[in-house]
Amino acid sequence: MADLLLDTFAYNAHTTATDALWAGLPVVTKIGRGFAARVAASVLHALGVPELVTNSTQDYERLALELATTPAKLAALKQKVLLNRDTTALFDTARLTRHLEDGYRQIWRRHFEGDAPAHINAIAPQ
Repeated sequence: MADLLLDTFAYNAHTTATDALWAGLPVVTKIGRGFAARVAASVLHALGVPELVTNSTQDYERLALELATTPAKLAALKQKVLLNRDTTALFDTARLTRHLEDGYRQIWRRHFEGDAPAHINAIAPQ
């Protein structure tokens, strides 16, 4: 029963933002400097809606007000969130599973062949 999630500053919504997006609810965030202040922005970029990420308090307030007072723009963003939910990597569990399993295979192969441990990018393999 919501139209828009307004993220908090300094410590962004993490799971809450992800759950809201899964339900089709747009999230407006202001990106910060530290990890906890950047999570929602990362999630929104991964979902393909970077237009919901702001850089200042003024931009955050402007965007929140614009979406709250422009039902057509808000509806379009809701539709985009729902569409991207099914077409981007953020919620693609099968893809994540394949990449994670590939990472495990790489680790086992390195161990079996006697290679030294090394960094392996299992989430987005080259």
